[in-house]
Amino acid sequence: MVDSLLVVGLVVAAFVGFNIGGSNTGVAFGPAVGSGTVSKVGAGVLMGIFALLGGWTVGRRVVTTLGSDLVTGDPFSATASVVVLLFVGFALFASNVFGVPASTSMTAVGAVAGYGVATDRLAVDLAMEIVSWWLVAPILGFWVSAVVGRYWYDDVAAWVAIDRSEGGLLRLRRDGLVPRPALAEGTTRRELVGSVLVVGIACYMAFSAGASNVANAVAPLVGNGSLSMDAGILLAGGAIAVGAVTIARRTLETMGNDLTELPLTAALVVASVSATVVTFLSWLGIPASFVVIATMCIVGLGWGRATTRRPDPTNPAADLTDPPADVAAEPGLETDSLFRPRATARVVFMQNLVPFAATVGAYLVFSLFGPAVGV
Repeated sequence: MVDSLLVVGLVVAAFVGFNIGGSNTGVAFGPAVGSGTVSKVGAGVLMGIFALLGGWTVGRRVVTTLGSDLVTGDPFSATASVVVLLFVGFALFASNVFGVPASTSMTAVGAVAGYGVATDRLAVDLAMEIVSWWLVAPILGFWVSAVVGRYWYDDVAAWVAIDRSEGGLLRLRRDGLVPRPALAEGTTRRELVGSVLVVGIACYMAFSAGASNVANAVAPLVGNGSLSMDAGILLAGGAIAVGAVTIARRTLETMGNDLTELPLTAALVVASVSATVVTFLSWLGIPASFVVIATMCIVGLGWGRATTRRPDPTNPAADLTDPPADVAAEPGLETDSLFRPRATARVVFMQNLVPFAATVGAYLVFSLFGPAVGV
């Protein structure tokens, strides 16, 4: 019975990792694919590599927190592990149905917390620390992005502007003894540097996604000893990679075609800020919600842009004034395209509803059917 449950657990864990790869690849590499800097296949391969690297290095602490530290006493039973992972899988399904990205990290912590409360084994101090960081991190991301949007966005947009030329960026020169890379015809150094920056930030996001999300797929199985830490990370990383090169194609297509709503510069600012915050929290061992933090970074950037004061174009000598509604530093970045209060409220509501449902659902399942699930 235990062996069959282990197989089920491995399948569910792989399914969770597969969906994580599918959803996170579009977020990480959408700007790079949309700007023509990297192909969809290349994005999937890079996502798999850097997500595994993030999980293998920083992500170990998150696996330990979620799989061992958050619930005290005996480890998860085999059945309890499967039930918790099913709740995480439900979060991914719900996010697809409602079209709102749910936080797998918040849902995973909620399911584990529900299990801990039902069995009276929840590490309350650690749970409160995690919740505290969940409140602080989005606010931090909001204000950093708002400051960038208000004071430095125009400079950043001018610095990273990319005018893509036809064909590849590099070619091999064969006029010497050893072939060596060189800029392709029509490619400027500025274009090359900008393209490398876009891909580099995408890889950084993939790293942070792996650091935060491998635990969501395998932490219960590692916590109860069904998998070693290394085997669990390899399973999660491999599943994320498979999802990145398969189902992520649609997400990449959507993200690449919708860049008019979130221009390249805005996407890079949001990616840099949110990935840094998530990586820092993962290093502390805190399961972080990349989706919530990124959402608040987008709102903060939009609010900062909406409150930017620029010179009056009709009277350059006048004092700085609030920007007219039709003034934007970059096409597609009108002041209402990033900061929409009603849409923001709907997203935030759904992002909190799904983890809340997972917490309550797990508590009820383990309270009412404890003996049946090995509690």
